[in-house]
Amino acid sequence: MFEIGWGELLIIGIVALIAIGPKELPGVLRTLGQWMGKLRRMASEFQNQFHEAMREAELADLKKQVDDMTSQAQSYANFDPVGEVRRELETTQQQIESAMAEKPAAETASPPVAAQSAATPVGGEADAAPGSDIAAPSVAEVEPANAGSDPAKPDGKPA
Repeated sequence: MFEIGWGELLIIGIVALIAIGPKELPGVLRTLGQWMGKLRRMASEFQNQFHEAMREAELADLKKQVDDMTSQAQSYANFDPVGEVRRELETTQQQIESAMAEKPAAETASPPVAAQSAATPVGGEADAAPGSDIAAPSVAEVEPANAGSDPAKPDGKPA
């Protein structure tokens, strides 16, 4: 803290001997020693109180961590794996049922029109395969892929 060397202490002692005198110097040194002891005790007491406050703060943190671990352990104690699996299966089943309910609604919408093959004669019906009741749609029934688009636009969208 104070960096006082031997030479400086010797100079202070000589000045004190001359200024105070040889008769009163032992009383002054005793009083100075008592004051130094009081200062050291006060510094030690302050330091101990500071360390005690730090320990209390650490204990409060440890208590909080222990409380968190205890609550987490209690949540594990109430863990029911069969119930968890049952709930997950029920939610999955509900999702599947809702998806199945939506699927027939999507199938009732008009199915997409298949593109006509190049072998179909223009302006007439396609020849059906022998023995099949399905006839290919005529060219008039099939809407072109770029109907209503502007051929001058590069993206093919109308203006």
